[in-house]
Amino acid sequence: MRASVSWVGEYVDLPAGATPREVGDALVRVGLEVERVDSAAEGMSGPIVVGRVLSYSDEPQKNGKTIRWCTAEVGEPEPRGIVCGAHNFAVDDLVVVALPGSVLPGGFEISARKTYGHVSDGMICSVRELGIGDDHAGILVLPSDAAQPGDDALEVLGLRDAVLDIAVTPDRGYCLAVRGLAREAAAAFDAPLHDLTESVTLPPVDGAAYDVRVDDPGGCDQFSVRAVAGLRADAVSPEWMQQRLRQSGMRPISLAVDVTNYVMLETGQPLHAYDRSKISGPLGVRRARAGERLSTLDGAQHVLDPGDIVVTDDSGPIGLAGVMGGESTEIGPDTAEVVLEAAHWDATSISRTVRRHKLPSEAAKRFERGVDPAVAAVALQRCVDLLVEHGGATAVEGFTVVGEGPAPVEIAIAASRPGAVAGLPIDAASVVSRLTQVGCAVSSPDGDAPLRVVPPSWRPDLTDPADLVEEVVRLEGYDKIPSILPTPPPGRGLTDEQHARRTVSRALGAAGYTEVLSSVFVAPSVHDAFGLPADDPRRHAARLVNPLSEAEPELRTSLLPGLLATLRRNVGRGMRDLALFEMGLVYLPRPDAKPAPIPSVEHRPSDDEIAAMYAAVPPQPRHVAVVLAGEVERPGWWGEGRTASWADAVQAARIIAEADRTELTVRSADHAPWHPGRCAELLLRGDAGDTVVGYAGELHPRVIAALELPPRTAAMELDLDAFAAPAPAEAPDISPFPPVLLDLALVVPADVPAATLLDAVRDGAGELLESVRLFDVFTDADRLGADRKSLAFALRFRAPDRTLTGDEAAAARDAAVARAAERCGAELRA
Repeated sequence: MRASVSWVGEYVDLPAGATPREVGDALVRVGLEVERVDSAAEGMSGPIVVGRVLSYSDEPQKNGKTIRWCTAEVGEPEPRGIVCGAHNFAVDDLVVVALPGSVLPGGFEISARKTYGHVSDGMICSVRELGIGDDHAGILVLPSDAAQPGDDALEVLGLRDAVLDIAVTPDRGYCLAVRGLAREAAAAFDAPLHDLTESVTLPPVDGAAYDVRVDDPGGCDQFSVRAVAGLRADAVSPEWMQQRLRQSGMRPISLAVDVTNYVMLETGQPLHAYDRSKISGPLGVRRARAGERLSTLDGAQHVLDPGDIVVTDDSGPIGLAGVMGGESTEIGPDTAEVVLEAAHWDATSISRTVRRHKLPSEAAKRFERGVDPAVAAVALQRCVDLLVEHGGATAVEGFTVVGEGPAPVEIAIAASRPGAVAGLPIDAASVVSRLTQVGCAVSSPDGDAPLRVVPPSWRPDLTDPADLVEEVVRLEGYDKIPSILPTPPPGRGLTDEQHARRTVSRALGAAGYTEVLSSVFVAPSVHDAFGLPADDPRRHAARLVNPLSEAEPELRTSLLPGLLATLRRNVGRGMRDLALFEMGLVYLPRPDAKPAPIPSVEHRPSDDEIAAMYAAVPPQPRHVAVVLAGEVERPGWWGEGRTASWADAVQAARIIAEADRTELTVRSADHAPWHPGRCAELLLRGDAGDTVVGYAGELHPRVIAALELPPRTAAMELDLDAFAAPAPAEAPDISPFPPVLLDLALVVPADVPAATLLDAVRDGAGELLESVRLFDVFTDADRLGADRKSLAFALRFRAPDRTLTGDEAAAARDAAVARAAERCGAELRA
């Protein structure tokens, strides 16, 4: 909302000497968002004065252009000679003259210069050159009685009047009017308010202005009509009205249209003017019928929806209610009789119509936020008075009002509540005073009974006690609210799951991985690129009804598509060595789930509807995944580097398990999109047996080719929700006695997993074994035999209470060998 400070000052006694900036700051203090305080004179300086054209002569030029050599009186002893290219002025016209030394918007400096054979001693200005409009076709001609030659043109045009530019929030629709801004200024300065409604005399309602029929009282609870006749065709809007419209961001059009726009800005009540000669039959209000069409004032054709409210006559729809009028009854240059409408429309219906037809308007902006139904009669009377005064019209007898408008509501609120909420000492008298300033009617019963508050008609947003608390506190001053940090109650910190996720994230980050966040939306083609079987559950993805992109309409069932897309994008930008990880939700719809019901917006969903909606929500486990490509160890003088492999992906899973203080079992598997011979299945040991929680390894070559990934790209994905919250960490027992270090090489069949052999060694070695680590894998058909391999382990033995002897350590090692032989058919390598 843009409005000049002088316009606001007509309805409130602003403090003497208050600058426009101080007015803006005061409005900010009471909760308005004042974006800036503009002056149309900014960027202009020097002598810009009113001039009177004394004479001119038209002089054709060789280039085909005809210029005017003019003399103009500018309040100096001698007239000035000026060259002008426009021809829309005459002798004795008042114009705006920028004299040498002045500066116009855009840094355009004016000086005396020779042109077309004359010395032009200034410039006669157009609207565009003054920065107050876009019309560049002709010179700005002032009314003959507007000023005298030599007067300050910026003052005459009102350009030195500052303009408030306010971003009005949806709950403060009343501030889309000068009347509302004046009320806020009165509260901010504690100054007297001169409400427009106090100075307008209203005629009695008799229904004689024009016949009206409202068939949809739910969409329009009040429809008011006045009429005028005898409007002069040559009547134009006064300059002060045009100036205020321009300051508010509107373009002057014609007297009838300008008056309705001006009154809308003044009162907040949108109005519409009909050419009475173009209306056939009574005005009606109803919902549109399917297939009906309407041509609006912007020339567009609209196919109406049954949810649209329309204004009709006997010919059908003639206006889209609360949004835009129709072409068929448009005010024209020959309009002499005008029917003026001021209605109160259902805000929700107007909002839906605007979005349905993509047709925002100044009127709709106000109806969506709530318009004061009590101001309609005042707005109509103001329109009639202005048309009579400036257009020579005659007010038609009669005033038609159909509908009572919304009924007022009463809110009960304890007088102590605003102070308790804000933490401020606000007594009951201050609460009553502040609510009265807002416009509420307040009754204060005796004793401790709550206040009974009836909000004003222009505040439909005040519906609950909390709304009244906000009004009291904002007028008391948000800056008075003390800054006190709340004391957090004990036991309200991070949950065990949150701690576990942060621990995993830190562990992967410390291991050299970079966390990324990728989109949850995927294309169905990714399942084919991954080589997933037709019956793979990951293919059954939840599909969005209204996706952001038709190319990616499904929710991810794995983190790998997004991670691999990020990897490919970074490789394409020159990054060769990458280790990325992501933690996030995946979405696994139930095959037997029914679609969620779409609840009505008219009332709260029933318990059964809510239960059905929750039942349709897919399970959303939290996964963690990593991808690797390039070198994990770069080559240098210290030796050769090492390229990322499937083993690094498996190690990432072990890092996660260690951070969760648990242990994973690893065994070979065949699972898309991994390479069958380089894929590990990750299992979590539990009371009910081992559970598969993820996979790791090198991606299949076909997947790498389909997604254009670097060769030998490795990946891992785990179900984090399958891990229990880690138990509290226990301090290890530290023995002061030295360890005994032994190596053990066992030969087993090639199909025996290393993890199985390691478990057997650990079980057989007993309590003296402190740690065991696989450090070598060796295969040689000539020395070990076909389909045999040698696994070498480093064993560390230690006793907590004594120094182990060699015999004790050897006995534990032999027990480990025996257990390995029993479980895995292992033999001690010679």
